[in-house]
Amino acid sequence: MSNRLSKLLNSFECHISLPWNPNISAEERAIFVVYHKEDELKLRARMPEFEYTATSSGHSWYLLDVTHSFAEWMAGQDYKEAYFEDPEYLESNYGYFAEELAEKLKTEFRDRQDQNSVVALMGCGALFGFASVSALVKEIAREVKGRLVVFFPGEYDENTYRLLDAKDGWGYQATAITVAQ
Repeated sequence: MSNRLSKLLNSFECHISLPWNPNISAEERAIFVVYHKEDELKLRARMPEFEYTATSSGHSWYLLDVTHSFAEWMAGQDYKEAYFEDPEYLESNYGYFAEELAEKLKTEFRDRQDQNSVVALMGCGALFGFASVSALVKEIAREVKGRLVVFFPGEYDENTYRLLDAKDGWGYQATAITVAQ
């Protein structure tokens, strides 16, 4: 419901407007905005509100959308037709996809950001089964000077994040912004 997203936006505003401590680790500078997977389209429609909230608090905003990343990567593969015939051959290339995606994303914001920037990552659900979101976040968080805001469709419980309600999750020292269930 949009009411959940309004509460999430309010929580984001309260957090993003606070003064930032520059002396914390990359993991601690990350912020996970955790939302219900069924709210994906509504969240996307309200993304300009998140941007406005960040910029109104004096932060520049760089949005990285990975929704179509796998499809774009796959389209550039020489053996894509063979992969469609026998998809199991593609699995060994997922690591290459993840590495190339991380490098591509870092080049999009690396030289444009400063310690007051928000680098926002959305579309993480589209990576499910193709790349590890946790590994991607850890890789790009090292390059973010300000705050990395990850829009995360899933669950958060006791420092454990579960993408799309998967059984396995991972621990991460990010700040979680959630709405009570």
